[in-house]
Amino acid sequence: MVIVVRRITNDARDGIASGWTRGESSKPIAVAVSSGMKIDHPAATDARVEERAAVDAATFAAEVATSSTPIVLRGQVSHWASVRAGLDGDRAIAAYLAGLGNGGQPMEVLIGGPEFRGRFFYRGDQLEGFNFHREKASLGALLNELLRLSALPENARHILYANAATAPEHLPGWSAANPLDLPMGGAVPRLWIGNGTQTATHYDGSTNLACVVAGQRRFTLFPPDQVGNLYIGPLDRTLAGPPASMVDPLAPDFDRYPRYAQALGHALVADLGPGDAIFMPAIWWHHVQAFGTLNVLCNYWWSFDPTISAFNAVVHALMAVRDRPAAEKAGWRAWFDHYVFGDDAAAAADHLPMAARGVLGPASDERTERLRNYLLKSLQRR
Repeated sequence: MVIVVRRITNDARDGIASGWTRGESSKPIAVAVSSGMKIDHPAATDARVEERAAVDAATFAAEVATSSTPIVLRGQVSHWASVRAGLDGDRAIAAYLAGLGNGGQPMEVLIGGPEFRGRFFYRGDQLEGFNFHREKASLGALLNELLRLSALPENARHILYANAATAPEHLPGWSAANPLDLPMGGAVPRLWIGNGTQTATHYDGSTNLACVVAGQRRFTLFPPDQVGNLYIGPLDRTLAGPPASMVDPLAPDFDRYPRYAQALGHALVADLGPGDAIFMPAIWWHHVQAFGTLNVLCNYWWSFDPTISAFNAVVHALMAVRDRPAAEKAGWRAWFDHYVFGDDAAAAADHLPMAARGVLGPASDERTERLRNYLLKSLQRR
């Protein structure tokens, strides 16, 4: 059954209360840093993500961006004018965002029915589709619909969710009005705007800094090595990008997914409020639950090299290696250890003259292009 919600119209700001303008957005404010802020809903575990107060650029580069585990930064963006607007309620943040979105392109909005408890996921036991559909809508139209839905009982509310809308294209005024002076490799701010939604447990291939603007969010995180205990869904037909866990963290079926209990033994939880941020290293699994009738998050992804995907290497290995005889797989494991995963992998060709190392040479743009061309040609062969 296709979920149907009243079609989002493209009214720019109809019904959105005024009071927040672009001119007001640069006013600095002080918001008290919360300590151990918790959301009044049961968490999957009592284990919490490490927390610290807001940091400056130098500390972020030296102590946060290099961390192999998540870190909560309380009050990191409490100076943002958008956070101030959000503290004044749904209509205030809606008006503020609408003021920054003039000239912005329509954004993709995911729409699901109230019966799914905010959980965007697959539909049916055979995963024959999704329990949501997508529409294009202007920012103003999305905000109007969220405000309309906020007046309905929770069990009658459709769920709406603007998915990683890039600020330059969709909210042109955002970056100037809400600056973040941290070294993040030129990352572009992306906005997530919706109501009471769940994002299925997934990983990001890039390092991530997620900042709560309005509402509250709970992150439930798992280390990368828990991939085998999370029961990952299809790799090539995903919900919205990366593969996701099949387990519902709010109602886990341990009979169907027994190893999930082991994953919970490694889980960490972070509850975030307006102005808080969380740093997540690449490949950490995370489930995100948003609370409230209009919540906003801004995140930044930055990567070792965004043009290269380690996930694609895994998919290629499924085709090239996984189904070979055990003895051959053991042999190729030795190759992977020697050339890729071993501590001395970068020195595997040191016995060769530099000019003869080719694709085994040190990382460079030239080597990347050479490897890309080699792979493209090899994959085109039948």
